[in-house]
Amino acid sequence: MQIIETEVKFYLPDMKSIRKRIIDIGADYKGKAFETNIRFEDIDKSLIQKKYLLRLRKDTKARLTFKSKPAAQNIENDNQFKIFNELEVEVSDFATMNLILESIGFHKEQIYEKKRETFVLGHTGFYIDTMPYGDFLEIEGEKNDIKKLSEQIGLKWEKRILSTYLEIFDVIRKKSNLSFSDITFDNFENIKIDFAKKYLHFFEAGVN
Repeated sequence: MQIIETEVKFYLPDMKSIRKRIIDIGADYKGKAFETNIRFEDIDKSLIQKKYLLRLRKDTKARLTFKSKPAAQNIENDNQFKIFNELEVEVSDFATMNLILESIGFHKEQIYEKKRETFVLGHTGFYIDTMPYGDFLEIEGEKNDIKKLSEQIGLKWEKRILSTYLEIFDVIRKKSNLSFSDITFDNFENIKIDFAKKYLHFFEAGVN
């Protein structure tokens, strides 16, 4: 089933306080999981050129996801939110799905890991993500709810981030001359990233 995914993210210098505010407004805690994500590409690397994402994810389940940008005429307030078409299906066997994708010509292009806590309030999802390079909050739902609830928990709208985690890492990798492309906790074990000081200004969306 295809859905329109609408979200924004915020960098969290103080994850605990935001977590408490999310609980204080009545959001239900849905658990914590460690994610392993594999981004697949074809031999010509045409997916990233078309801004497509083909991803196999393993956390408490295994899911195959395909994301693409909606047609421009179908997007309102495009500069306010990150918006994608999303097709997703749960699969019973992560390893077998991996083999299927490789057998039909796709290859593992990039691995990225994440620790995620999930909270839900009505139709809005709050996802506190610990990435190897910092802590973030993703808010996903209806546009009006996202903006209202982000302000309700004390986040400034102009501080929102519309880039993906992969796009953020690409800037970090180039600016820090990192030799690896996989976003794993092992790769970052001996690397200190001051995201707020060195990188945050590249991604804040501003007042528009």
